[in-house]
Amino acid sequence: MSHTPVPHHPIAVIGAGLGGLTLARVLHVHGIEAAVFDLDASPAARTQGGMLDIHEDSGQAALRAAGLHERFSELVLPGGQATRVLDRHGTVRMDEPDDGTGGRPEIDRGDLRDLLLGSLPEAAVRWGAKVTGARGLGAGRHEVTLADGTVFTTDLLVGADGAWSRIRPLVSAARPAYTGVSFVEADLREADARHPVAAEVVGGGFFFALGAGRGFLAHRETHGDLHVYAAAVAPEDWLDGIDFTDTDTAKERVLDRFADWDKSLRSLVADADGALVPRRIHALPVGHRWDRVPGVTLLGDAAHLMSPFAGEGANLAMLDGAELAGFLAARPDDTEAALRAYEERLFPRSESAAAESARGAALLFGEDAPDALLEMFASHG
Repeated sequence: MSHTPVPHHPIAVIGAGLGGLTLARVLHVHGIEAAVFDLDASPAARTQGGMLDIHEDSGQAALRAAGLHERFSELVLPGGQATRVLDRHGTVRMDEPDDGTGGRPEIDRGDLRDLLLGSLPEAAVRWGAKVTGARGLGAGRHEVTLADGTVFTTDLLVGADGAWSRIRPLVSAARPAYTGVSFVEADLREADARHPVAAEVVGGGFFFALGAGRGFLAHRETHGDLHVYAAAVAPEDWLDGIDFTDTDTAKERVLDRFADWDKSLRSLVADADGALVPRRIHALPVGHRWDRVPGVTLLGDAAHLMSPFAGEGANLAMLDGAELAGFLAARPDDTEAALRAYEERLFPRSESAAAESARGAALLFGEDAPDALLEMFASHG
């Protein structure tokens, strides 16, 4: 009997999010090929979410290493760094225009992912490849099983597969925990023409309207849509009690939390187009780390899932990918030394960002919101 040999990939990256793609791209720049596996059926399988602010010292540094910074600069949203803070009465408490000097330009997540994808060889990403399990074979090699039953082996397995990573259990027993904050996402399309009140209240960039234990966060997207997050400090099962298939009733239930808020703020949910999307915010423990396991490592949310309240998630994932690629390229004959060097940088950096994210949640949703946030902005001014 003849049997087909199991395919082998020297480097296998699980997850074609921003971190996994940055890793593959920077490796490619150094002449090293990586095989990327993603569970989505195609790049267009789902929308990529809203705007990201890309930080000078992390996301932008990664794009420079990827040779893509110039093209990135052409895709940023003009005026997207404007910031506006309101209280629950709709009173504007801070309104900072984008004067073009900030170090955190805004880009549509989908545009950024397309930029990274387009910079890779055609067959670099295997779509529709859902990992169901991975096991060590000894000497740093791993075997990965996909949902369709196919198996491959690899000398270096990188988990870039997000919050509920299938690769993380190889190095860590940690699981994401609910942070106490739930989001409901909403979109208002062509806001200037169709939703002038909401467009006026949100402004041209990022927007916070905050009160004790709740708030609206929103930003303007590249094509004039508004993406809104209604946020609440709530029990983990709060969203389970809302039927999101019935959009009108779901809007009413979400707005129950904002009963005494200004009508212009409530309109961000009341007038939303399309379905609302519930999202619980989870995080790994601050300071999550693991002992060196030969032939495997993690990056991005798989390594350091944190709440979004420091704006670091995507930036760190990209920096992780770029740095890991750099260490691997610098030590082509000693993968373990490269992984040790990478993790020595990764752990303290992610711990500090995760702690900042946890502090950010306390700042945004504390009893005195939005005062604490305004004080922080003033001290940074």
